[in-house]
Amino acid sequence: MKLSEDLVWRGLIKDKTFTNIGWLDEPKKFYLGIDASTDSLTIGNLAVILLARRLMDAGWQSVMLVGGATSLIGDPGGKDEERDLKDKQEIAKNIKGIQSQIQMLFDGKPHELLNNLDWLGSVNYLDFLRDTGKHYSMTELIQREFVNARMGMAGTGISYAEFSYSLLQGYDFWWLFTNKNVQLQIGASDQWGNMLSGVPLIRKKEGKEAHAFSMPLVINKATGKKFGKSEEGAVWLDAARTSPTQFYQFWINVEDDDVDEYLKIFTFLPKNDIDEIISKHKADPQNRLAQTKLAQEVTKLVHGEKHEKFAESVTEYITGKKPIAEAEEPAMKEIRGALTNVKVQPGTSVVEVLSESGLAASNSEARRLLESKAVYIDGEKIGKAHLESGDFKHGRLMLRRGKAFKDSVLVELA
Repeated sequence: MKLSEDLVWRGLIKDKTFTNIGWLDEPKKFYLGIDASTDSLTIGNLAVILLARRLMDAGWQSVMLVGGATSLIGDPGGKDEERDLKDKQEIAKNIKGIQSQIQMLFDGKPHELLNNLDWLGSVNYLDFLRDTGKHYSMTELIQREFVNARMGMAGTGISYAEFSYSLLQGYDFWWLFTNKNVQLQIGASDQWGNMLSGVPLIRKKEGKEAHAFSMPLVINKATGKKFGKSEEGAVWLDAARTSPTQFYQFWINVEDDDVDEYLKIFTFLPKNDIDEIISKHKADPQNRLAQTKLAQEVTKLVHGEKHEKFAESVTEYITGKKPIAEAEEPAMKEIRGALTNVKVQPGTSVVEVLSESGLAASNSEARRLLESKAVYIDGEKIGKAHLESGDFKHGRLMLRRGKAFKDSVLVELA
């Protein structure tokens, strides 16, 4: 399958400046800009990073551009309020963390990593206004969606600094075009307004054509929020922020309605394999074959096979495929981090544990769950009112509400 065909099948093309999609099948050089406001990428970033790798696998040369300069200003796209400014030391630290993650995700494939502070840091303000600013229409800039939203009646306003961000990104593309022969910029669709800044600038200053295309922003269908954001916050690629087990758990818990799309976006599995996985999954959705394969592939890609195998093993305890009593201490440490856990004395009321752990919203709901036989201990339905010593194996048990293993609590003897 050609690159263009594969990208279309995976749903990875939203906006583009070129008419013929086959233009992508003739490898050239592209760049992807990475914000350096934090020291780790998230799974939201992961989608477009993997898009970059697909181009590389098809023969494209790549430039990964970290925003050492633009991160000092802050990208206003997708933000309701002004960003807090970061200092140069923090940005430099963030770049080091991001760089190591990019190298891992590219699996040793050659790429050029550049920092736009290397050229933007020495740009003279008057020269910038004369040579770059004069090519932009204020009418066009004000009409861009993120500017309009911030300047509208319900908006919080936008500073001149953030308003100018788009011009800096356009300058980046022009610099890369003239100095590195970069002919394409890629990114997520929430960056489309900024991405359009470079194409006309190159045309006006150089009399030549360059292009851009964006992939759709991945949205959590259940929440309507940008993918990778949960109630607790972002899902990070940094194992110190989101452990490999928590990372694995995130993917294995995705909804059936999303798993087909995520297999296409976040794995390198070919079409035939994904079609077969989805077919088997639909025949027996409770087995969660598609989610398991998704979790295995993405965790292996981000954290390596060793950490993926460990996360998979821990998940088998959480899902009841293995008895929780058999889990050794390294696995127990991860289980305690992945699940709510409570310590009790023998004879503690099941209703009390259900309500205090959050499995039930109240004591009355907890009693209804017990009466309807919707409470499980280590996978077995119970109707008893109290937890007894014999219920604990090696001082622990798994208490679950309903059939979804994500609604589980680890209960240990105090």
